[in-house]
Amino acid sequence: MGRLIQLPVLQLSLILIAFWAALAPSTANAQGISLLRDAEIEEFIEDYSYPIFEAAGIPKDSIEILLVNDLSFNAFAGGRFMGVNAGLLTFAQTPNQVEAVIAHEAGHLAGNHSARTQEAIANASRPLILGLILAAGAIAAGAPEAGIGLLGLGQTVGTANFLKYSRGQESSADAASITYLNKIGHSSKGALEIWRRQRNNQIIRGRQINPYYVTHPLASTRLNALKTRAEASPYFDVVDPPEEIYRLEMIQAKIHGFLSDPESVLVRHPIEDQSDQARYARAVAYYRIARLDEALSEINYLTSQYGDNPYYHELQGQMLYESGRAKDAVAPQTKAVKLKPDSALLRISLGRSLLGTGDKPDRAKSIAEFKRALLLERSNSFAWFELARAYGADENEPMANLATAESRYYGGASRDANSFARRAIVSLRQGSSEWRQAADIILATTPKGQDPRLPKALPPGERKTKPKAPEEPKKQEVPDPT
Repeated sequence: MGRLIQLPVLQLSLILIAFWAALAPSTANAQGISLLRDAEIEEFIEDYSYPIFEAAGIPKDSIEILLVNDLSFNAFAGGRFMGVNAGLLTFAQTPNQVEAVIAHEAGHLAGNHSARTQEAIANASRPLILGLILAAGAIAAGAPEAGIGLLGLGQTVGTANFLKYSRGQESSADAASITYLNKIGHSSKGALEIWRRQRNNQIIRGRQINPYYVTHPLASTRLNALKTRAEASPYFDVVDPPEEIYRLEMIQAKIHGFLSDPESVLVRHPIEDQSDQARYARAVAYYRIARLDEALSEINYLTSQYGDNPYYHELQGQMLYESGRAKDAVAPQTKAVKLKPDSALLRISLGRSLLGTGDKPDRAKSIAEFKRALLLERSNSFAWFELARAYGADENEPMANLATAESRYYGGASRDANSFARRAIVSLRQGSSEWRQAADIILATTPKGQDPRLPKALPPGERKTKPKAPEEPKKQEVPDPT
């Protein structure tokens, strides 16, 4: 009886997981969703998202855009997050197709569909719960067949109600997407092209899909619903500039280079193909299979031809750094930062290379770069982790502990954050900005009901760091312990 009763609950939980799994990075990781960070790809998505957000009345700073390490065609939105699968970018043939999907997701955000979906799930659960109660009663009364039938009825009605509501939201977001694209003067042809290709894929796969058991309308249904309104737009025939199509193609090459099998990338882009797109893909594929000279040859061509593109210099530096040549990586990564000074990710890459040289002056520069990156992205847990490494190499244990606490805090590990903040605060001057920083973490991560009392800190004017041995102490001298 227990197993029968748990089955529909499990199935409903899977619906919940599918909808909510990636609404926050920590939740995404917990559900096995892998996120990507790439400055070039993120800039592309933001360039197409922010005008649409403005048209939808959504403050751009209120939405965090996530890039998902998944080559399937998908995107999602809810709460204050919008996720874009890498596969959406590789599936699209034009930037307009990408922004059509983004406009659709903006429709979900503007309509607050994630909050409304909670109500729909609750409503869907009522017949499910009723089915559980009736089934349990029937089984207890000695009629297990009737109980199983009632159980199935509750599951079918509840699931169908929820999925019907979900399809309604999707249709609403489709309609809103055309409104937003019209507001910014862009074509909605990309939406028709996307769903036409999806429809063809569904036909080719030959799958018998029950339209009542999907969360989205079938591609053919969406295409028919959008066609008349999209073609009526005065901007329907507006086309993407050639430079933007080239930009998307270079991003596609980069994604395939990193996420596809390297050998298949080299087959797809043979050496006879000397296009920029093929060179970019081959550079990454060669690098992934440790053919560094060939990788550098390809990326060096791109940096020589397009010296004002920061992302080619970034990739060149990444190849060198991760091949153990940190000193050589500093120059191209410095160039990348000079070209794109407001990119936190580029500054983190430069900071890592500076730290990797092992030189003391470079170590101080690396700390400065990590701090600048954190001014741009304070919640970047990896930047805090690298800053902790730099402080550790500089033998500044209190600041290393504090940076580690921040890294663990933004990584969702509250207990670790609390522990490292407590280690740090006892060695920081009470009332200093660093002391307050550690205190904030302790107070924020102390479980409810537990004593949040702060450890005793150093008195004003004192600061504890790891003592360093003097260079040449005289026999009668006693090293200063501070």
